Amino acid sequence: MAEKNYYDILGVKKDASDDEIKTKYRKLVRQYQPDVSDDPDADNKIAESNNAYATLRDKDTRAEYEAMLDN
Repeated sequence: MAEKNYYDILGVKKDASDDEIKTKYRKLVRQYQPDVSDDPDADNKIAESNNAYATLRDKDTRAEYEAMLDN
């Protein structure tokens, strides 16, 4: 089982389209950009968002991730 649910990290539903995932990812990256964010945990949130997006943007990797969630 995955440590963190990538769908929750990005704030999208499991059946979200590729465009929805990309839009939410870009919004989070802008929100937690170290130059503009006062959040002390911004670096970790950007890293989590990057990992989540890297997994969910590719159809094959996303399918593997979903199979892992279902187990």
